[in-house]
Amino acid sequence: MTRRILIVANPHRPETLEAAVLAASALEAEGVSVCHDFHRGIDKPIDAALVLGGDGTMLHAADMTRGTGIALLGVNLGRVGFLAELERDDVAHAARRLAQGDYEVEERGTIDVTVTAPDGTVSTGWAVNEAAVERANLRTTVEVALDIDNRPLSTFGCDGVVIATSTGSTAHAFSAGGPVLWPDVDALLVVPLAAHALFSRPLVVSPDSTVAVEILERSASDGQVVLDGARAIDVAKGGRVEVRRGAQTVRLARMSDAPFSERLVKKFSLPVDGFRGERGSGAERGAGI
Repeated sequence: MTRRILIVANPHRPETLEAAVLAASALEAEGVSVCHDFHRGIDKPIDAALVLGGDGTMLHAADMTRGTGIALLGVNLGRVGFLAELERDDVAHAARRLAQGDYEVEERGTIDVTVTAPDGTVSTGWAVNEAAVERANLRTTVEVALDIDNRPLSTFGCDGVVIATSTGSTAHAFSAGGPVLWPDVDALLVVPLAAHALFSRPLVVSPDSTVAVEILERSASDGQVVLDGARAIDVAKGGRVEVRRGAQTVRLARMSDAPFSERLVKKFSLPVDGFRGERGSGAERGAGI
């Protein structure tokens, strides 16, 4: 059976559209059928997706293909591109390896989000990186109550609260002062945003926990929960946002076995001058070897 590869490209950037043409040519040269429109192509199985753009395009592709099991291979044509596997010079190479099935698959956890309005109406969503409960009125703070596993933890005024996956620890949560979690750390990260509180440090909680944020009635502002920076659900005063481990994962195609620390150094241009690597065991150093 002929392999089918979906190409997802940011349509607002000329360079990604040019890269899509190059990728399609490389795939077709390998005998692969190319699909550019996922919604028209779901009548036949799709083996993988080649995603051309930045992290926003990767998140869009994850949302588009959710529940299909399609592995996503990202080629970074944006800025940081933490979710991407390869850089802009690797488009044709990436396409050929994808066509040949020459890649491993890494499962990344997600979060499911439930928003309960004061009248009991329920809305749901999901995210790869984070759910950010934010103030609807940017001129004031929002008053929230934070609880973990249905136990109250604290109430405070703030700009918002970010609940992130390990994958999302290098996104919004990181810019708000949260720690970086390695992708294989199975946990949820809770980061208050500009909180007016003595206890407002980031929290790392169990992946089996439910993190909830309520918009208090006394709040000067309603809220909203923003999912992966792209989709929003309004949260009125008295509303409650619950976040828990997602029922589905996102599958990322990987072509390198480089450790995550190497990715951090590369993406953030971290200084490593002077590093000498392993220098022997403690016993050897003590013996002067």
